[in-house]
Amino acid sequence: MEALQCIETRRSIRNFKDTPVPHEVLEKIVKEASYAPSWKNTQVVRYVVVEDKAIQEKIANDAVLGFSYNTGTITKAAALVVVTIVHGRSGYEKDGSYTTSKEDRWEVFDAGIATQTFCLAAHDMGVGSVIMGIFDDSKVAELIGLEEGQRVAALISIGYPDEEPAAPKRKEVSDLLKFV
Repeated sequence: MEALQCIETRRSIRNFKDTPVPHEVLEKIVKEASYAPSWKNTQVVRYVVVEDKAIQEKIANDAVLGFSYNTGTITKAAALVVVTIVHGRSGYEKDGSYTTSKEDRWEVFDAGIATQTFCLAAHDMGVGSVIMGIFDDSKVAELIGLEEGQRVAALISIGYPDEEPAAPKRKEVSDLLKFV
C-alpha cells in the first residue's frame, strides 16, 4: 500500500473478527513502528501485547475509569497493545536536566508518533486498530506487571476488522493551515 493511501484509508476499528493476530505479524508491525522518530533517537517506546483474555477483561472492566465504550472495544479485540514509555530519557540531557521548556513531555510526543506509526503499519498489514486514552495508568501497569521505570502511554485494541467505517468528515485545509 502506498503511504498516502494508507494514511487516507486507516480508520479506528472497534469491532474485530474472532481471529488472533499471529506473533509474526505483530513482530513485523513493531519492527515498522520502530522507525518512528524520537527525541535524540532515544527510542523510549515499548509494546506489551495482552492476549490473555482474563487480563484484557480486567483492564476493560477495572481500568477504563467508567468509560464503558472502551470496555466493549477492549473485550472485542483479538489483543490489547499497551504502549509504554521508558521514563526519564526523552527530553532530558545526560546530566538529568531538561533540554527545553517542554520538560519530560517529549516522551508523550514520542509515544504518539510511535503509536500512530504502529497503527499505520497494522493497517497496511490488514490489522485494524483503535487508540484509546481513557484509562487508569497505574491500574493498567499493575495488571500487566509493567517493569519499573516505564509508564503507560496509550492502549491500542487490535484485530482483524469486522467493520468498514466510513471516513469521518475532515476540516478543510484552509481551516488547518496558516502561512506567516
